[in-house]
This record gives sequence, C-alpha cells and structure tokens, in this order.
Amino acid sequence: MRIMLCTAWILLAVAAAGVSQEIPASDNRIMLTVILRHDQTKTLDEINHHLEETGFRRTFPPEGVEILSYHIVMGVGHIITLRLPPEKLREVNVAFEKGVWGAFHTEYYPSYDYLAVFNELKRKDGEKANQPGASNETKDQDGDGSPTPRRNRTHRNP
Repeated sequence: MRIMLCTAWILLAVAAAGVSQEIPASDNRIMLTVILRHDQTKTLDEINHHLEETGFRRTFPPEGVEILSYHIVMGVGHIITLRLPPEKLREVNVAFEKGVWGAFHTEYYPSYDYLAVFNELKRKDGEKANQPGASNETKDQDGDGSPTPRRNRTHRNP
C-alpha cells in the first residue's frame, strides 16, 4: 500500500510540474491534493451513475477554487490538485462529501509546488560538479568501462 501511495505521489509530482510551472506565493492560496480511491465493490457504470446523481461533475469545483491537475492513476483512482483560498477549504470538503462519498474513499493532503526549488538546487549542483577537482564519475574498477566489478571467474566454491 505504501509503495502504491509513493508511486502515486511521484506520478502526481511529475504531472503537476508540467501543469503548473509557477504558482505565485503572494496570493495566500493553498494547494490541496485529493485522492479519490475507487470503491472497488462498484463497477465503473455504478460510480459514474453516482456522480451523475449527486451532480458532482456539474458543480465541482466551487467558485474561487482552481483545478491545477486532474489525473487518473491506474490502481489508485483520481488524483486532483486544487488551489484555493483557505476560507474555501470547508466548501471544498463539503463538495467532496456530498458528491463522491459512496463511490470513492477520500484522502486529503496539503501540498506545495516544489519545481522552482528543485530546479534551483539542480542548477547549483550542476555548478558544483563543473568546478575544478569535482568528479561525478564512478570509478571503473576493472578497466573495462563498467562501474560494476566483474566476478573473479577463477574462484570456485568448494
């Protein structure tokens, strides 16, 4: 379960990086990542019928809430990243409670955009690697161009 969740987060981070290159920090909005895990006792038709009955797709997101990314992750479900003013958090929660409960199990995670920080750290790491005396190469222990040592083929186990 942990591996699946970690994989989902990695996929989400990669996907969100392509959708949102820069999020202004001064607008006081928060990001919220929501995972809607499919209720696997229901068929896809039953889930879609539930969403039609509740009007979730017609009414979501509430006014003032932005969907930054919306992905389906096989084996997990829907992963939605929202940006919203903090005062809209209750309204978002109620929208999920009224719209998706009964078809999905919900998980909520505060999140933030790390792409600019990552790119800056990557740039700095690249500068360090290009400084004199810095080496990123793995030693070639056997002289064959491979960083992986070969087994001693003359040694035999008794």
